[in-house]
Amino acid sequence: MSFYTYIEQYHEFDFIKFFSGVTDEAIFRSLAKDTLSSTDFLTLLSPRASEHLEIMAHKAHRLTVQHFGRTIQLFIPLYLSNQCTNQCAYCGFNRNNSIIRNTLSLAQIEEEAVAIAATGMRHVLFLTGESPQHTPISYLTAAAEILKRHFASVSIEIFPLDKADYHLLQQAGVDGMTIFQETYDEQIYRRVHLAGPKMDYRFRLDAPQRGASAGLRAVNIGALLGLSEPRREIFLTGLHGRYLEFTCLDTEVSISLPRFNEAEGNFQPEYRVDNPSFIQFMSALRLFLPRAGITISTRENARFRDRLLYLGATRFSAASSTCVGGYSGSTAQQSQQFEITDNRSVEEVVAAIIANGYQPVFKDWDMIT
Repeated sequence: MSFYTYIEQYHEFDFIKFFSGVTDEAIFRSLAKDTLSSTDFLTLLSPRASEHLEIMAHKAHRLTVQHFGRTIQLFIPLYLSNQCTNQCAYCGFNRNNSIIRNTLSLAQIEEEAVAIAATGMRHVLFLTGESPQHTPISYLTAAAEILKRHFASVSIEIFPLDKADYHLLQQAGVDGMTIFQETYDEQIYRRVHLAGPKMDYRFRLDAPQRGASAGLRAVNIGALLGLSEPRREIFLTGLHGRYLEFTCLDTEVSISLPRFNEAEGNFQPEYRVDNPSFIQFMSALRLFLPRAGITISTRENARFRDRLLYLGATRFSAASSTCVGGYSGSTAQQSQQFEITDNRSVEEVVAAIIANGYQPVFKDWDMIT
């Protein structure tokens, strides 16, 4: 079973026609429901629904507090390698970009872990480009074992693996994964993934399900907003999230809403998502998936991230670096995968969360062995 069967149902769907037929009455009916259908969700993503954003945002806030309380779970990303065999038009790690390439040694990973742990962060997400030659599964499991000694939670944002390799990482201490489909539009996916193993749309699409079935307790998915028509992207992301909730009952599902930021290569996305649209998408996701986490990264600026505390966010990155290493000072400065716009320290992010009446959470679970 694959989520692809659900995507196929919308290959010929006329989203423009649907949106043009949405009425205020239909929006109010959807807002009045406790459980939204896919049609209700799409209704709340319509341009017409943007006129009722305040009502949507208030309900999103209420549902978030009901299911998560006034808490924000914190994590920090750690890039282990920017070596990559893919040619993704939008990515700073594109194999054709003339950037300094680097892969941390195991000793350097230890140094980075010590430096990050000193900030108080207890959840780490490690990332790589897609180059199994430089970061084979043996390297990834060794990295996980090192990081697990320093952090309560170790998650991955790496290239898609088969179930057996996800299980090896789970046994090494990895408990969660993030993987973005980038775009659910298969034609655009082919257009922006020009070479390399990432061209395999289906293998990437089914990766969250493989990871969950291998024992990972949490999966985080999303689409890179800017590559394709964003309302359609958020709709399919939400359907993917609900599919995972229904098929992976022991797994926590979270959604990210990464907007395109500047990267090496000067790629210009066809679509731009403004702040009101972002808030509409986030609110609609919360109403459709009331128990799903919503992750907001440092792609968003500090002022806007603070506003999102009230609108459904449950998870923040802090003090992020998108360079390889970047925390201990033991590695030379490398090129970034994308540009960060919230450059606050862990202490500053924590202070902002508290000032807005929320509780920062550094650790929310332990693996029982």
